[in-house]
Parts: sequence; structure tokens; C-alpha cells
Amino acid sequence: MKSDDSIGLRRGTVRLVESDPTWPEAFNAEAERLSALIRGAALPMIAFEHIGSTAVPGLVAKPIIDLMAGHALGIDSQRYFALLVEAGYEHRGPQGVPERELFVLGPESRRTHHLNLVVAGGAFWREHLMFRDRLRAEPEVRAAYAVLKERLAISHAAERGAYTLGKALFVERVTAGGKLTFDRE
Repeated sequence: MKSDDSIGLRRGTVRLVESDPTWPEAFNAEAERLSALIRGAALPMIAFEHIGSTAVPGLVAKPIIDLMAGHALGIDSQRYFALLVEAGYEHRGPQGVPERELFVLGPESRRTHHLNLVVAGGAFWREHLMFRDRLRAEPEVRAAYAVLKERLAISHAAERGAYTLGKALFVERVTAGGKLTFDRE
């Protein structure tokens, strides 16, 4: 498992680090911890997926573990809110994405995990898995994304919103599933 100081980033900032082979372990440990809490609370189970750049071996990333927690269609996501807050997460709401609830772990000075609570199999779920899987499977797509992220991190180090917005068109092109061409600058 990762040491406590190897993940985490001040809220709102951007800092990229080299890929760390222990990030999947950190994801698994957190998914197992939350699954045990859900079982203990007798709530319907959630499927967990590791998403974001820490889920893609060899890709530079912000040192924050992104989890996607998928509940069954028809289950009210609010049933999980109190449990996640008791587990140390702060509920941040949809943050402009109507089909998800965002939860963050760690103080503002060092956020360590982002958890996206969504419907398993819904649009958010499918698009995030498709993006992750294409980055894992296609080295050229992964390399182009890394270049874009590094450029954006330099120009938006203190503006995470602008950094995220700068990646949006690329993500949209990748999740559309078509053939991509890349600038070779």
C-alpha cells in the first residue's frame, strides 16, 4: 500500500507526477474498505472502478486516486451519503455533473481520493471506463494525453478548473470512439 505522503494534492491546484505502480494498491485498499462498510451497513453493494490517470500505467497524473462507485439503477444514491461521510469523505455534490455525486477524502491541503457516486452502466460510468480503457490500450492516445496534461499543468498550476476544461475536448474525442490524429509538436 502507498505511504500516506505519496498521494495527495492541495485542493484547486495542479501538480503532475510520474506514474506510480502502487496506485492500483491504493485504489484496491480504499475500495475494499468502503465495500466492508457498505456490507456492514446492509446497504446494496456498489461496484468500484479505478478511473482517472492514476488508473493508467505509465501516464503522468495528479497524485489523487479517483474511484467510481456504481450503484444499481433505481437505488437512491442518497442512501450512501451518511456512510461515505462517516468514512471521512466530504460530500461536494454534483459539481455541474447532474448524474454524479462527488465526494473527496483528505483535508483541503492534501486531497487524496475523489469518489464519483453514479449509476453503474449509466453514461458517466460508460464514458469514464471507455476513456480509461483506450488510454490503457493505445500508447499513442496515452502519449498525446500526457503531452496535453503537461502543457495545461504548466499554464494552469493554480487553476484546476481551467486545467480540467482544457482536457475536455480531448476526452470528448476519445470517448466518441473514432480514429484520432495527433499534433506531433
